[in-house]
Amino acid sequence: MVEAQRELVLIRHAKSAWPDDADDFDRPLAERGRRDAPALGRWLRKHAAAVELVLCSPATRARQTWELASREIPAEPVVKHDDRIYVASARELLLVVHEIPKTVLTAAVIGHNPGLEDLVSLLTGEPAVLKTAAIAVLSTSSPWSDIGENCATAVEFAKPRG
Repeated sequence: MVEAQRELVLIRHAKSAWPDDADDFDRPLAERGRRDAPALGRWLRKHAAAVELVLCSPATRARQTWELASREIPAEPVVKHDDRIYVASARELLLVVHEIPKTVLTAAVIGHNPGLEDLVSLLTGEPAVLKTAAIAVLSTSSPWSDIGENCATAVEFAKPRG
């Protein structure tokens, strides 16, 4: 039996502000981030509209990124906020990916660097740069629970801007 092709869409949150009174977790999007997040959503609508599941960091800037991006796509994927994504290493993110239900063919993770860049490198064997509001689309035939080093191919990298 041939395994179905799966796509993992990795999204770095849009540009955040640095207010003096907010700790890192609570930093909101900056004006540029509020412009770029909808552009990210428009890109997803054209290139990754089949997203079924979104795993999002609970940090304010990540949640705001998805809230603004999701308004631009017609699909309504299941959204789960996972505390493990905030400040996660590539290996910690991989544990989150391993738990994606096997019926899901396209999943997105919205998180932070350096974890996301390191995850791309781990899965593809190639270095990656993900600026704010950047997207990496990876493809694999491995089941989510078996994804590991060098088992995915980078299909596309994008930096939508508003």
